[in-house]
Amino acid sequence: MKKEEIEKSNARKKGWKSFLKIPHVFVLLFLIVLAASVLTYVIPAGEFDRFEDPETGRTLVEAGSYEAVEQDPVGIFEIPGLFITGLNEAADIILFIFVVGGAFQIITATGVFDAVVRKATALLGNKEILVIPLFLILFSIGGFTIGMTVEGMALVPLAIALARSLGYDAITGLSMVLVGVYSGFISGLLNPFNVGVAQGIAELPIYSGLWLRAIILVVLLLAASVYIIRYAQRVKKDPSKSYVVEMEQNSKIDENLLGSSKFQTRHYFVLLSVVLGLGVLVWGVMNRAWYINDIAALFLAMGVVAGLCAKMNPSRIAEEFIEGAKAFTLGALIVGVARAIPVALEEGLIIDSVINGLANMIVMLPAALQVLGVYGAQTVINFFINSGSGQAAATMPIIVPLGDLIGMTRQTGVLTFQLGDGFTNLIFPTGTTLMAYLAASGVPYVKWVKFIWPLILIWFIIGAVFIVIADYIQY
Repeated sequence: MKKEEIEKSNARKKGWKSFLKIPHVFVLLFLIVLAASVLTYVIPAGEFDRFEDPETGRTLVEAGSYEAVEQDPVGIFEIPGLFITGLNEAADIILFIFVVGGAFQIITATGVFDAVVRKATALLGNKEILVIPLFLILFSIGGFTIGMTVEGMALVPLAIALARSLGYDAITGLSMVLVGVYSGFISGLLNPFNVGVAQGIAELPIYSGLWLRAIILVVLLLAASVYIIRYAQRVKKDPSKSYVVEMEQNSKIDENLLGSSKFQTRHYFVLLSVVLGLGVLVWGVMNRAWYINDIAALFLAMGVVAGLCAKMNPSRIAEEFIEGAKAFTLGALIVGVARAIPVALEEGLIIDSVINGLANMIVMLPAALQVLGVYGAQTVINFFINSGSGQAAATMPIIVPLGDLIGMTRQTGVLTFQLGDGFTNLIFPTGTTLMAYLAASGVPYVKWVKFIWPLILIWFIIGAVFIVIADYIQY
């Protein structure tokens, strides 16, 4: 009898553990879309008047034009359609994921990455930990100059291969690229997509106030380097401490099958094709305003050329491409499903209501807290409007007169926007760029959140300190 009671108790515990287990990412996203749909019944619908700027062609919000409109909530039978709309709106990014995944599988199958990372490991010796800050700095340059975000995703597989060769894990490799890119994008020294657009709307000289943003960049990179290095060293010392330990165990089995790779003549030709391709990528983004469709075409060409350099026959190249694209199916679909969240809010006509409500709340705060209120409001809005330039166009016409009213300089207003827009891009599921990176790495969203939330909190506090300083010195 006692044995039966113990078995029943264990069964109940097992049942509770199963119930409390974090659900599949599709289930999480569905629940968020459902919550967004419910909000369209609760939050009053409203809209701002919008106009097209004749100089830039951007659609801007007219400050003080908010008006309530007839409620148009999202019905329960409309929810499936939200996902289809989200998939359609994210189609270019989804295609990009499939193409880049397939192209990198071709390049990976040549063995060049394995040969490169083993060579790099030998050259670094006991200074291998320097790879992390070097990668962060390198990718931050792309972030603060050309506003690189999704473009860096194509290099995630290489960064992960390098991290694993040094005894780290996939999260370390992913963060070396993603956190590096966003360190630069957020600080926005010369970023045309967040600072450039916001300063244009605020009628400030483009890229003015660069000195403070440069200091912010250095502080963000230092904080990120220390945080990621500590995690990487912990994983190297005890692999079971990795947040993706099951994923790493599987990857080690695959890695052992490769054996000891040495540079061969074909590897030099493959490597040359990749380096030249990356050079063309930088040129295209900086001089031809390339975006994901152009970059996807470039990586497709790189993959085919690399396969030919490795003496693969056309059928083998096609097979490797399909294998790579297939591996990214889940991640690609996640991007489209996540896009359904802002679609629900847009169709329910409540995004402008959220913006207007936050602005009204800020005015009611004590004077000492108003600038932080603007910062917090921008962070909340970033959940709903994840695009940097899109958020600037929607909120800066409101932030500018609001800042004039509460005594906040326009430069500080731009700073609150760029920092409020930036940090949570690394954690909000509405960010298609984040979801694309996770798709490229294979890191589950829940595992990434577990890793990144302390750094986001650190960065958020750093941002608050700089905003208070900027307000104090009338930046």
